[in-house]
Amino acid sequence: MSKSLVLAEKPSVARDIARVLGCNKKGNGFLEGTNYIVTWALGHLVTHADPEGYGNEFKEWKLEHLPIIPEPFKLVPIRQTSKQFNAVKAQLKRNDVKDVIIATDAGREGELVARWILEQAKVRKPIKRLWISSVTDKAIKDGFNNLKDGRAYDNLYEAAVARAEADWVVGINATRALTVKYNAQLSTGRVQTPTLAMIAEREKQIRDFKPKSFYGIQALTETAKFTWHDKAGQTQVFDKEVIEQLMGKLDKIQAGKITDVKTTPKSQPAPHLFDLTELQKEAHRRWSWSAKETLSTLQNLYERHKAVTYPRTDSKHLTSDMANTLKERIKAVDLGPYRKSVNTLLRSGTIKPQKGVIDDKRVSDHHAIIPTEETPILQNLSDKEQRLYDLIVKRFLAVFFGSFRYDQVTAELAVGGEMFKAKGRTITDEGWKKVYSTDEDEVDTDMLPAFKKGDEVSIRAIVMTDGKTKPPARFNEGTLLAAMENPAQFMQGESKDLIKTIGETGGLGTVATRADVIERLFNSFVMEKKGNDIYTTSKGRQLLELVPEDLKSPALTAEWEQGLTKIANGKMKKAAFMKDMIAFSKRTVTEIKTDDKKFKHDNVTGKTCPDCGKLLLEVNGKRGKMLVCQDRECGHRKNVSTLTNARCPVCKKKLELRGEGDGRIFVCKCGHREKLSAFEKRRANSGGKKADKRDVQKYMNRQEEPENTAMADALKKLFEK
Repeated sequence: MSKSLVLAEKPSVARDIARVLGCNKKGNGFLEGTNYIVTWALGHLVTHADPEGYGNEFKEWKLEHLPIIPEPFKLVPIRQTSKQFNAVKAQLKRNDVKDVIIATDAGREGELVARWILEQAKVRKPIKRLWISSVTDKAIKDGFNNLKDGRAYDNLYEAAVARAEADWVVGINATRALTVKYNAQLSTGRVQTPTLAMIAEREKQIRDFKPKSFYGIQALTETAKFTWHDKAGQTQVFDKEVIEQLMGKLDKIQAGKITDVKTTPKSQPAPHLFDLTELQKEAHRRWSWSAKETLSTLQNLYERHKAVTYPRTDSKHLTSDMANTLKERIKAVDLGPYRKSVNTLLRSGTIKPQKGVIDDKRVSDHHAIIPTEETPILQNLSDKEQRLYDLIVKRFLAVFFGSFRYDQVTAELAVGGEMFKAKGRTITDEGWKKVYSTDEDEVDTDMLPAFKKGDEVSIRAIVMTDGKTKPPARFNEGTLLAAMENPAQFMQGESKDLIKTIGETGGLGTVATRADVIERLFNSFVMEKKGNDIYTTSKGRQLLELVPEDLKSPALTAEWEQGLTKIANGKMKKAAFMKDMIAFSKRTVTEIKTDDKKFKHDNVTGKTCPDCGKLLLEVNGKRGKMLVCQDRECGHRKNVSTLTNARCPVCKKKLELRGEGDGRIFVCKCGHREKLSAFEKRRANSGGKKADKRDVQKYMNRQEEPENTAMADALKKLFEK
């Protein structure tokens, strides 16, 4: 009897699909049932060959070999996951497998994961496509009842291949050229380099900023503060003399008169549902989580607990065919913290989200992140998972309540011929804010006393206010994500068409890759953290001096995305796109070769590398200091200190762990120092568990999470030579 082979992107999704399809027989890398065989990838199992895969001469890095232009590109199984590739290939080749159902992530990269496996395995069997946004039993059943013809996604696959080939041609050639010419680990790419350039541009804006002093006046009464307005409505002026003259005029006045009280009804709809970037920004704002941290926690909620829908989405909207599932999703979150909101909605009889939530035109591959129809067991969620789930559930419930409504009250006070105003609001309907009524940061305190026109008001004091204009804030991971999503302000001089395109295509990178890009910039030491703020390093600033101008602008990504979108829509051939990319790569390499700039390590220590004898560099990693060899062919690196989650008993800030073996010591910025042994003893006395060597090693391993993208692996291999 013939069977269909289902290819999922990861084991957890494969297990869910297998359970729904009744595939209970376990095999080597697959699960089998009566009608289906379910197997899985581990992210990418196949990638482009390294440069040496196109000839032994490329094993040695030489400028004269560049640019390397594969014709055609070769695919190879990824060494670390070759065992699973062979297991998948064996199932694909079975005589009883009549067709293949691609069940990888529904998007451009998911299509590439599956199609490259089929191509490398040389399988030409008919293809069907499972296109779903969550892995609940219901979603899987519905998806299998509505399988698509695989050929309908051929253009999407072509676009994915074009993206991968362009990244290889541009990224690897430019990275090799920079690395060989300057004998330093210098990597570049169309996403990471413009991201670094945005950070450098923000630093320049801060350096060039000249603060200006401004002044204003407040009239203080027993119950309110009134702010001075000039005839143009301005509340502050840069000329101090103007304010001093007014102060002299008003100084002895002890009363004013309310000349007007305006009440304006206002309403505020609930915030949009979360896409991945918005959720990462919110988690950073609340808890200083990194983008990677949020994505990892969200992935657990999606895969392990089945509590939320697909994480890597760039949409904040839902599709019309989801309308009849919304009631089930609300019932699924009928849990302790949300029970009051859920009961209110269910008792209302009509469950309808606010206008704009359901919008088919604004959903591309996946809809917004919302709860699934399955109720999680909250006790089984970690603290982080509970906090993130709480954000998602409340944002979801909020869109079913009415708008937050209030009356904005503006009172005008005349004092000595000058106009002062005070604003406040009176809440008329809490609306969606009822969902957040227990959150401390959602408490409303903006009330104004009941003034009436004609009231005489005693003036307690007239005071001058002052301040200085502030430069733009430094980037943190949350604001950097926002800038990557919408980099238009860093594209001055570019055409409106390109700026529009990068806005429509989601900016630099994708929701799925931005966290990895940020991690890669930290791990290559071109940027570092001080507190929550991000700074470029000397290496990063020098890299931007050495990189060709085109690679520093977000416009490059916009141009690529225009072409890739055309390929996906069948309006452009991949060959035409790649012709432009190859020409661009050749220009880039030529520019690097002929440049006469120099690269200088300014962080050289007096310590020598134990492997090659050259002097080591001290660098600030994302979680502490490291010593790395300056010779990129050596690649030696060693941790000097690590920023831990242990807290200082004096100031409660995170402690840094320095040293090796039994001599390790915790150090705090406030001056507190404590041996690891003393720390463990204090922790044991307070009821904490002593960390053994295995616990410490597990913790250290978690400090650097692995990346699993084809391009990241390719760039990593470049520096393993």
